[in-house]
Amino acid sequence: MATGERGESGRAAAPPKIAVIDLHKSFAGREVLRGVNLEVEAGESLVIVGGSGAGKSVLIKHLIGLITPERGHVIIDGEDLTNCEPARCLAIRRKFGMSFQEGALFDSMTVFENIAFPLRRHTRMDEAAIAARVQECLALVHLDGTGGKATSELSGGMRRRVGFARAISLQPEILLFDEPDTGLDPITSAVIDAVIVEMRKQLDVTMVTITHNMQSAFRIADRIAMLRNGQITAIARPDVFRSLADPYIQKFLAGEPLEEEVA
Repeated sequence: MATGERGESGRAAAPPKIAVIDLHKSFAGREVLRGVNLEVEAGESLVIVGGSGAGKSVLIKHLIGLITPERGHVIIDGEDLTNCEPARCLAIRRKFGMSFQEGALFDSMTVFENIAFPLRRHTRMDEAAIAARVQECLALVHLDGTGGKATSELSGGMRRRVGFARAISLQPEILLFDEPDTGLDPITSAVIDAVIVEMRKQLDVTMVTITHNMQSAFRIADRIAMLRNGQITAIARPDVFRSLADPYIQKFLAGEPLEEEVA
């Protein structure tokens, strides 16, 4: 539902948690985002899919303010992240938790220290409170008792879940997942997806995930958006997305070779 539309009751619908408006970004003269428009409702789990190099990671980094667009806006809870004072932008960004590809853990730290890091840096919690929060986060991702482990002792799936625990440590309102299943076997991927679904239910957060894994997308999404040629070309519920007539989408779902994207 677009911003400002009215529901069946006649009352104005709640504004989206995230609104992306006409977003443009280029690198070295190559247009990556060419006018992206997208809305994510509060409490929704949106999955963005697309071919390699389509700009999925670039888009998700715009959402959290890690990249500044050349044109367009990112609106979070009605506030423009692309046009605000630095202190206010920082406050908006603190609504986010992000899980990067393959966990992006600090290898010199234990599991506990990785999760405690943002708490020590961004809060005034004492060590007892930090320890309690770390244990809560580990329990949420089903890794109780692993706080003392070195990151080198972790499997790929465990690294992802420690990354999730760190992402939720500051109790964000929005969670971003950058390719959470990359490099994992199908069984581990299914476990990761189940944890993502459980986290959403328990934490009552809005989620945006980018992935190449369509099985994962169908498991965790309320809606799936296709990013192609720098624009959102389709967005629908998983059951509708499966049956879209677009030949590109059907080839993508079938894992068939795709025509070369326009540069």
